[in-house]
Amino acid sequence: AAVVKDLRSLGVAHVAMISGDSTQTVEAIAERTGVDEKFGQLLPEDKVRVVGELESRHGSVAMLGDGVNDAPALARASVGIAMGGIGSDAAMESADVVLMADDLTALPYAMRLTQRANRVVAQNLVIATGVMVMLVVWVFAGQWLPMGPLKLPVAVSGHEGSTVVVILNGLRLLGGTRVRAAA
Repeated sequence: AAVVKDLRSLGVAHVAMISGDSTQTVEAIAERTGVDEKFGQLLPEDKVRVVGELESRHGSVAMLGDGVNDAPALARASVGIAMGGIGSDAAMESADVVLMADDLTALPYAMRLTQRANRVVAQNLVIATGVMVMLVVWVFAGQWLPMGPLKLPVAVSGHEGSTVVVILNGLRLLGGTRVRAAA
């Protein structure tokens, strides 16, 4: 339930449970976890069909699974996510992402890390492009600027300096800690 709540706080709009387990088991777990939809007693081909239906109704679908029976649906999903520690080789090979922990809280952590990485990449693109545009403008407009045209050592220093800033900004991703959801 805590993981479902955490996923919703990260912007996941719809959570469905797709399982080969009995309908009664799926309903009991779904009730405790607060998922939006539940599907039980599914064969691998049924899981693929349900993933397709969810994708047509909700857009991109991420599927989390660990077994051989999940492999076809993991391959069908927009993003297949396998639980690596307990997962079958077939599930891990079919998935786009493998979570090495046997802990569902790894999923919201991976999503947060991905969101942070996307922000850092965007920042780095702005920094690198901004410096390059500034240097190019200085080269062509330098004759009209009070400081004069751009000199080669200044251009190299500016470019290399921006590279160092981009690297340091990227290294921020190594910081931070994984916060586990309370059970």
